Order: sequence, then C-alpha cells, then structure tokens
Amino acid sequence: MTDHVEPVESAEETPEPAARQGRRMDRRGFLAIAGLTTVGVVWAANSGSQQARAATVPDPCGSPSPTPTPTPTSTGGGTGTFAVPIDSAKHTRTWMAWPDDPTIWTGGAGGRRGSSPSVAQIQSNIARVANTIAKYEPVIMCANPASASSARAACTNPNVTVITSIPVNDCWMRDSGPVFRTNGAGGLDAVGLNFNGWGGQQTVTNDAKVAQLVAAYAGVPFTAAGFVSEGGAIEADGLGTLMATQSSIVDPKRNPNMTQAQLESAMCAAYGATKVIWFPGISGQDITNDHVDATSRFVGAGTALVQTPNPADPADIWSNDEQQQYNLLSAAANAQGTAMQVTKLQAPDYNYIRQTSTNFVDSYANYYVCNGAVISAQFGDTTSDANAKAVLAGMFPGRVIEQINIDYIGLGGGGIHCVTQPQPAP
Repeated sequence: MTDHVEPVESAEETPEPAARQGRRMDRRGFLAIAGLTTVGVVWAANSGSQQARAATVPDPCGSPSPTPTPTPTSTGGGTGTFAVPIDSAKHTRTWMAWPDDPTIWTGGAGGRRGSSPSVAQIQSNIARVANTIAKYEPVIMCANPASASSARAACTNPNVTVITSIPVNDCWMRDSGPVFRTNGAGGLDAVGLNFNGWGGQQTVTNDAKVAQLVAAYAGVPFTAAGFVSEGGAIEADGLGTLMATQSSIVDPKRNPNMTQAQLESAMCAAYGATKVIWFPGISGQDITNDHVDATSRFVGAGTALVQTPNPADPADIWSNDEQQQYNLLSAAANAQGTAMQVTKLQAPDYNYIRQTSTNFVDSYANYYVCNGAVISAQFGDTTSDANAKAVLAGMFPGRVIEQINIDYIGLGGGGIHCVTQPQPAP
C-alpha cells in the first residue's frame, strides 16, 4: 500500500511534450478507511513453484464446496443451465453507481487514498462513462437521494435513468453489483458475490446490499454465492471457462478456511463454469489484491487479450505480473480443450501519459463492451492510445471503439470495467 500524499493533477491536461521518469501503476493502491485493517498478507497456501501454483486444474469443479450455491429458478421460460455470459453478449442495460462520499473522494490529502480526486471530479468521469454507454444501450445509475440531482444534471443522455431506491457507498458497481446469468432459453437470474469491501478494507453499509437490490429491481431470482469475491476478480467466457488471480480469491480476508479446490467448486457453481485458469497475482499492493480484469480479458471462444508491459517502462511487480499472465494464458486451454489464442494489448508509455501519480491505473484492458461499441480509456500517450484502439477494433469487428478520458477514475484505482455491470438480455 502506498501512503504518500501528492496533489491530483488535472485529468483534462494535454500530454506533456517532455518525457518523465517511468513508473508503474499501483492498482487502486490507496489506504483503507481509518480504523479498518488493510490486507498485506501474501498468499502462500500452496507449496511448490509459482508456475505450479498458477497451473490450470482440468476438472476442479466437481470438488465439494462447504457452502454450495443453489440454482435459482428460471424467469422468462426455459430450464437450461444458468451461466454468466461473456461481457460482449447482448445487453438489456448497464448498471452504474454515483459516488458522493467526500471521505472517500477527498480532492487531495486524507481519506483512504493518500491523494484522491474530489467528489465533483470523480462524478464528472462517471457521468462521461454513463453518457457514452447510453449512446448504445440504456444505463441505470444508482444514486443516493441527496446526490441524485447532481447525477441527473451530469448524466445528460436521456438513455441514463437515475434511481434512488438502491443506496450506494461508492462507484465500483462491477464489484458490488450482482453477476447476471442466462440459460439460453429465455431465463435470467442473478448471483451476489457477498461483497465485503475487498476483505474489510472499506465500509460497505450500502454496497453490501446492492447486488440483491439490483436483482429485485430487475425482477429476477437472486441467490448468494458460496464464497466472497467481486465481479472484477473473475473473468468468464460464457462457455465454461473462468480466469482469476489466486491473490484476490484465495484470500483469508475474503474466504478464510476455504481451500483453492473448494473455491473453484463454488466459483464454477456460481458462474455455470467447469474450469478455472489461475494466475498467482499480487497480494498486499492494492485494495483488490490484483483483480484479473485490469490485465486479462476473454474476447470469445478460445480467444483473449492480455495487457503487456510497455518496453519503455522499467520492470517491476506489475509488469512481471502482466507478462506472467500472458505466458500462462498462452499455454492454457479453455473448458472445451481448445488452446487459447492470446493477443497482446500493450500498456501505454508512462513517460507520456497525463498522470504521474503512482496510484494511477493505466489499463486499456479494463474496457467495457456494450451493444455495438467498446468503451476504452485513453491516457494521452497518442501512439499507445492509437495502438490500443487498433487492437480493440481488430478483436471486436463491427463495434465502434470509443476512447474517453477517465483519468479521475484511474486516479481512484480503477477503470471503465470497474464501474459498470452489464445486465445481459435473456
């Protein structure tokens, strides 16, 4: 965890012409709220080499879980198996949350980040994401009654609906919201991942209830998964394969007394999957313990993208993590036994992006796929931004690639995928 204080730069600045000293991101690397315990535990439950610990397990999901997940009944017809679809499946809408807590978004020193955008700054970026997605599909923005007027004023696209019946603590809807499942026969349900503030690192008085309330608003059956996690920690291809880091799942602050085999079983039950591809990940360096959605993403059957280091940046734990995820995924097969085809999505050059904070997340891979478009970040490194756009266009033909400035979200430790939750069409 970082504990230094530095000023927040303007997120609207143009790229600096002179190169800066390279440094690497510290994903959501801020302090916990005063009085809450930070997680600094390096997970070491399995013996053997790091390569062995990261190896995929071909049939883990038959292992018994101590808290099995019941299968909800279908809504809308059909009795097929429920599974979380890939993000690029057709959506009914996108769910988001409107942040308004000045103890989290301090606008400078203090709070749990050391340095932080202000409430107004983070709201401006959340509104930009919502208004952009709303060009392609409806967005529901969950806002607290006291700040709903600011949400309505900022979310100017008429396709954004602001509601006050689902109170929130923060903007990370990917983690607090439910994962929706479809069954291929008109059925839709939702599963809650028992969000506990990334292992007790943030107050979740409201956010712990968001998943169930969203499911109720959507009118679909809801069950709680047999483990604690967040949506950003698990990537699904919709065809039986999951990706995750051990550091963010096999974690004593989230899932004490559960083995990796038990967690695999619970994950597969919740997601309708049969195989998990594990990466070691990184513990104790950011609040998420290295969510997979900042680095590795499924694109389709047997295809994926991995953000890889920029050659101009110095090697560190994050660049090593990116390269390791690429190497392991390239050697893996999906649930059907098909060898994974992995495309590199090169990170930007930290010498030329707008932001200098070591807390800044520079993830192109944290994009969001909506109906007809891919919403991605741009960081001010024009060469790398253009390369990322070209890679995404090649991987998602027929979709518009929208690149937007979300620097305040990045300074808060996340990206576009982190603040969005899709509701797939049944």
